[in-house]
Amino acid sequence: MQDLQQEQAQAQEQAKAQAQAQAQAQLQRHQQQHPSHYGASQVPRPKPLTPQERERIFAYRDKYYYSPRYADDDYEYRHVALPRDMLKIIPSDFFDESGTFKILLEDEWRSQLGITQSLGWVHYGCHAPEPHILLFRKPKN
Repeated sequence: MQDLQQEQAQAQEQAKAQAQAQAQAQLQRHQQQHPSHYGASQVPRPKPLTPQERERIFAYRDKYYYSPRYADDDYEYRHVALPRDMLKIIPSDFFDESGTFKILLEDEWRSQLGITQSLGWVHYGCHAPEPHILLFRKPKN
């Protein structure tokens, strides 16, 4: 009888831990998909590029490297490597204090940096040792 109660208690604890993990994952997905709900709109956004800045940046577009896609259980991932020397001409308000790209909104990476990808990709980070590499992901459906 006592063994059965212990098994039930363990099963309940496992179910509770699994539910908490699922809720946390769901919250993270929601935060990524709707950053404005979580104060991302409070983060200073880069100012729009001047036509001259945009022209200089777009001249590098044919040198962008788009990685093959890779995935885990929840997301599909890819990275985009910009030419290193291009970082010198991108305005400083695109970068954080550490010198890596801020998390960019779709309009910023698509229309201001000229990165082209199918819909659904979200910029979620940068590879700090190589600040010219932008990390993207999208939920698996």
